Amino acid sequence: MIVLSQEDVAALLPPETAIEVVAAAMASVSRGEAELPLRSVVDVGGPNRMGIMPGRMQNPPCHGIKLVSLYPGNVAAGFSSHQGAMVLFEPGHGTAVAVMDGGPLTARRTAAASAVATRALAREDAAVLAMVGAGEQARYHLDALMAVRPIRELRIASRTEKSALAFAEHARQRHPQLAVGLTGTDVEAAVRDADVVCTVTSAPTPVLRGAWIAPGTHLNVVGASIPSKREVDDETVLRARVFVDYRPSTFAQAGEIVDMIAAGRIGREHVVAEIGEVIDGTAKGRRGTDEITLYRSLGIAAQDLACAYHCWDAAGKAGRGVAVRL
Repeated sequence: MIVLSQEDVAALLPPETAIEVVAAAMASVSRGEAELPLRSVVDVGGPNRMGIMPGRMQNPPCHGIKLVSLYPGNVAAGFSSHQGAMVLFEPGHGTAVAVMDGGPLTARRTAAASAVATRALAREDAAVLAMVGAGEQARYHLDALMAVRPIRELRIASRTEKSALAFAEHARQRHPQLAVGLTGTDVEAAVRDADVVCTVTSAPTPVLRGAWIAPGTHLNVVGASIPSKREVDDETVLRARVFVDYRPSTFAQAGEIVDMIAAGRIGREHVVAEIGEVIDGTAKGRRGTDEITLYRSLGIAAQDLACAYHCWDAAGKAGRGVAVRL
C-alpha cells in the first residue's frame, strides 16, 4: 500500500487531468458501470458533518470509500473545510492499495465536475464568470473553468469581504489576463448578464434568484450537499434545463429538487439528463444560445474513485508516495 499526501495528490491531479478523469467517470456512471450507494451523512456537532461515500467502478477497475468531514468554520481558522481520507482497493483480491488525503481530492474532483458540465453545456463563447462564494472551492473552480472556456472577466460575490479580497488577489496572480471585479454581498450585480455562474457557498437558503439570470447562462450549483440546504430558488430551477451528476442522489439529496417535487412544482422529468449521458451523446445538452442550463452537482463516489485510481497509478510511475505495510 502507498500513502499519498496532500502534496502528492496536488502534483498528480492537475486541473486538466482531473477534468478528463472525471468526464470519463461520469460517462461510465451513466452507462451503468458503477455501484454507488447514497452518501451517508453523520451530524458531528454544530454545523459540522461527516460524509461516508463507498463505491465500485468497472472502469477503472476498483472499489473504495471516502470518509470526509465538512467543517464550515475551518476556513476562518486557516484549515480546509473538507478533511478526510480516501481508501482505494483493487478488485482481484480486495487488497487496499492506497490511502490518500481526501481534502485535495475532493476539491479537485468537485471543480473538475463543474468544468466537465461547463464544457458540455455552456456557450462556446462564454467569457464572463460569476462566482458566488469566495472560499476554497471558488479557487479550484476558477482554475478548472479557465481550462474549458475563454473566461476574460471574473465577478466575485461573497458575504465575507476578507475572503473575497483574498480570492480576487489569488485570481489576479494566477490569471493576470483576467478582469476581476467584486460586488460585495450583491449577488444580483455579480450574476447579471454573466455567461457562467457558480454557486460555491455553505448557505442553507437560496442566494441565487431565477429573476437575475440572463438567457443563455450556464449555472453550476455546487455548495448545498444535503437535502436541508439549497442555494437557488424555485424560479431558477423552473427557468433552466436541469442536468445532474447521478439521478438517485439528486432525487434523495438535492434540496431544491426534493422540495419542488414534494410540492408538486416539478416532476422527475424536469431533470433532463445525467451529465454522463450528454458526454456519451445519448442526451442533448444545450439546444440554443438563449437557453439557461443548470448543472446540479452533489458529488459522487465515482468521481473520487476515478481520481484516486489515477493518483495511485500515476504515483507508481512517478515514484511518489510512501509505501507501508499494515
